[in-house]
Amino acid sequence: MELTIISRSGRQTLGLGEKLGRLLDRGITISLTGGLGAGKTTFVKGLAKGLEVPASFYVTSPTYTIMNEYPGRLDLCHMDLYRLGSSDELDYIGFYEMITLDRVTVIEWPQIIEQGTINFDLAITISTDKAFNREISFFASGLDASKMLSKLFI
Repeated sequence: MELTIISRSGRQTLGLGEKLGRLLDRGITISLTGGLGAGKTTFVKGLAKGLEVPASFYVTSPTYTIMNEYPGRLDLCHMDLYRLGSSDELDYIGFYEMITLDRVTVIEWPQIIEQGTINFDLAITISTDKAFNREISFFASGLDASKMLSKLFI
């Protein structure tokens, strides 16, 4: 299933992430793709809010830390693979051990992952136009993710 929505503000992007977080009732692996400044971290901040991550945990981009973890109704693991040089480094950082079914894992810049080693339940792509509107496209893989995604737009 594929759905696309236009977000006209950071607030809308945040709200969309929050709505998705509220819908999640089990662990899921999400790829999150978009250029620098596209709104990926804003979306994840909303997702964290929907997952009931306490407000005392400030959600930030893991560009320099590679990975940030947050406790919530479902724990959230937010990874950014932008600074990795090759897929060989994934083993070094314990990447594959971090992908578990009992939490939500969001992976930015997933292109470095060798195809077929990770099954993403949901792929999200964010692109921007000259007016800074965001086109957010969702691609669900599997029946469970498709059902959840259909609820996002009700």
